Amino acid sequence: MYLTKEVKASIFKQYGGSESNTGSTEGQIALFTHRINHLTGHLRKNPKDFNTERSLVKLVGQRRSLLDYLKRKDIEKYRTLIKELNIRK
Repeated sequence: MYLTKEVKASIFKQYGGSESNTGSTEGQIALFTHRINHLTGHLRKNPKDFNTERSLVKLVGQRRSLLDYLKRKDIEKYRTLIKELNIRK
């Protein structure tokens, strides 16, 4: 499995501040980015997997909503996060 408990904890520790801070916007965006990158790789190998493609589109939309929220609340955190995660905007 690609998203183990340890991987999730390390993502939230790096971007959310602590392992238990799973509700932070930055941590959720980082987790969505990790999942999006995994699904993108899967779809390159399996181009006819339409259920995964739908899930990917939903994840991108959720991440976009969180990024818009972060941009409204704190523009500096938004800029540093998209630079760290290599998200193009």
